[in-house]
Amino acid sequence: MKDKVERIAVIGATGSIGAALSDNLMELFPSATLLAVGRSVPSREENAGHKAPVCIGGFDLLEEESIHTVCSQIVADGMPDLVFVATGILHDGDAFPERSIKDLNRQSMQHLLAVNLVGPSLIMKHLLPHVPRKGAFRMGLLSARVGSISDNQLGGWYSYRTSKAGLNMMIKGAAIELKRRNRDAILVGLHPGTVESALSQPFQRNVPPQKLFTPEHASRCLVEVLLSRSPDQSGLCFDWAGKEIEP
Repeated sequence: MKDKVERIAVIGATGSIGAALSDNLMELFPSATLLAVGRSVPSREENAGHKAPVCIGGFDLLEEESIHTVCSQIVADGMPDLVFVATGILHDGDAFPERSIKDLNRQSMQHLLAVNLVGPSLIMKHLLPHVPRKGAFRMGLLSARVGSISDNQLGGWYSYRTSKAGLNMMIKGAAIELKRRNRDAILVGLHPGTVESALSQPFQRNVPPQKLFTPEHASRCLVEVLLSRSPDQSGLCFDWAGKEIEP
């Protein structure tokens, strides 16, 4: 597929993983047009033999009008061949993952669901109808192993687990619908592992050094996983090593 990638979109390009994905994809596909979408995407110079990305700022994942506007910009010159949605939140300010069901808070829970489930779902709503009926198309959305119901042996982290489990279901349903439009299209969830970022910083203490990935390493793994999936794997969720995560 590498030689056929002409347009790429990274939504969430201001985050640690999103920025690393953008850099990695520009190196892998130097002649491709890369659309880097974020709340405030810094401009980058053309270098190292590849194009400078087309930066789209002012993106608000919590507002459907903003999502619709950005998705319209993304598809204006043709649907990308490759799309990454690198958005997500685990904690925000004083709101941390719940240890007990007694810790549930309506406002915090609604915010996590809005960012981790509703926002990415609306991105799919406004992008997938533009997927061509023929030809290769790949889209990966950041998910998490803790969104697996069968893998949950520890409990806790109620809002985050629920938001990612819901996202995995949305990906599954959207993939079924997408297959009716284009049987070669691939839509999957991607678990990056524990990555050195603001999201994971409060929880890194108990992570073995070999399991704490740099954003650059995680992005390389995720790109490899998405590029190596086949159409019959659409709708599934995979970790950074390409192993399927059971629902």
